Amino acid sequence: MSDCKEKCCACLASGVAVAGALLVVVSLVLILRHFTAPPPVNLARIEERKRALALLVADNGRVLQNYDWMDQAKGVVRVPVVRAMDLAVQYWQDPAAGRSNLIARVEKATAKPPVKPNEYE
Repeated sequence: MSDCKEKCCACLASGVAVAGALLVVVSLVLILRHFTAPPPVNLARIEERKRALALLVADNGRVLQNYDWMDQAKGVVRVPVVRAMDLAVQYWQDPAAGRSNLIARVEKATAKPPVKPNEYE
């Protein structure tokens, strides 16, 4: 009978220890959540986000729909999306020529400038 009582006490102690550990973890999570929660979104923040989105959309529209220099020294130009798709269809009518043209353009765009020798060497 005492053996059964000891097992019961050990089981109860283990259960209390597990419940206490869970209580500590839950309380720590709640405390951290309270102190790290971002401030609520107010009207000023909403307006700021709307302005930022409008600027982003306008800038993306300008970039995607106009010609512009990406690297003028290398002769690399940004082309509007619609024109780029037309050029891609035109270039890839002949796959071999399209592939060689693509390789040549990539090499031109990624070419490193010549290294000037150091005058002190």
